[in-house]
Amino acid sequence: MLIVGLGNPGAEYDNTYHNLGFLAIDRIAASHGIRVTRAEGKAITGVGRIAGADVVLAKPQTYMNLSGGSVKELLAKYTLPVDRLLLIYDELALDWGSMRIRPKGSAGGHNGVSSVIRSVGTEEIARIRLGIRPEQPVKDMKSYVLAKIRRAQLTMLDPLLDDVVAAVESIITEGVEKAMARFNARRAPGAKEEP
Repeated sequence: MLIVGLGNPGAEYDNTYHNLGFLAIDRIAASHGIRVTRAEGKAITGVGRIAGADVVLAKPQTYMNLSGGSVKELLAKYTLPVDRLLLIYDELALDWGSMRIRPKGSAGGHNGVSSVIRSVGTEEIARIRLGIRPEQPVKDMKSYVLAKIRRAQLTMLDPLLDDVVAAVESIITEGVEKAMARFNARRAPGAKEEP
């Protein structure tokens, strides 16, 4: 399975909302002793095993809007079909600290997901969406997603990333539908009902 976290390369984007996908890959790698250090397919990757399955963890280094080229190269390199791809990324439609698993769907305005869908030619891509919806109305969404995660919100980041690790293990061992049933019912503290 190819597990791809979406984000932007470079220290200036570390710990920003738009880089939750990278943070998730780092946590998965740390939890399973996988070193994500290999440069290939326009990404930094690591190969290992999770729940008895061979996996490739990847953080595309193309910038968010061009993520699809990297994903397509990696699928080809490892001769994996699209149904062995799992995307992890930030989602403005979900409250901070929440997580939703989906077996497929549109990009929902996320440029990185749009790029992947265009490159692989289908919306039938399993994904884990991590909520970053602002608590107050924001005038400039682009500036918001590229901002550093607020200190007050960091307390919810560790439990969220731990949930991602558990969700990935569940997807590998039980499949997306059962993982959805287990994890999609959970809500972040104080969160509203989600779409």
